[in-house]
Amino acid sequence: MVKEPRSLSIWIATGLGSGYFPVAPGTAGSALGLALVIAFRQTSLGPLGLAASLATFAVLLFFVGVWSAGKAEKVFGRVDPGQVVIDEVAGQIITFIATPRVTWIGLIAGFILFRAFDIVKPFPARQAERFPGGWGIMLDDVVAGLYSLMVLVILGRFIK
Repeated sequence: MVKEPRSLSIWIATGLGSGYFPVAPGTAGSALGLALVIAFRQTSLGPLGLAASLATFAVLLFFVGVWSAGKAEKVFGRVDPGQVVIDEVAGQIITFIATPRVTWIGLIAGFILFRAFDIVKPFPARQAERFPGGWGIMLDDVVAGLYSLMVLVILGRFIK
């Protein structure tokens, strides 16, 4: 096990330290993702600009996450360590790309949907986590985020 707990890669991989939360660190990482979505919503961007900004940020987080999560596996000495939550942060943001201005109920629904899909890991999420290093860590949460995005959009169509 490599000792590197204060490195930039570990700080990123652990979601600015939220991955050290003693209970349900994945939920803490998702909460950080939701907080970032809420922060983006505070800008003066219109719906399209907000969606584009969230999508761009999610793509950036994905690639930075692949790098940092791969490094974290070496530091923590195991595959997909629980402290790594950058994948949850990115997946939670993906959930809201198509519905960036949902109501508070929509935000809560998206949070719950993402956590459910992240835990259940429907096809192809479970298969995606088999990719090596940071790729597997990140890809299964991208799939969970895309499932959550689709369900949130469908729910929004029926609830209107």
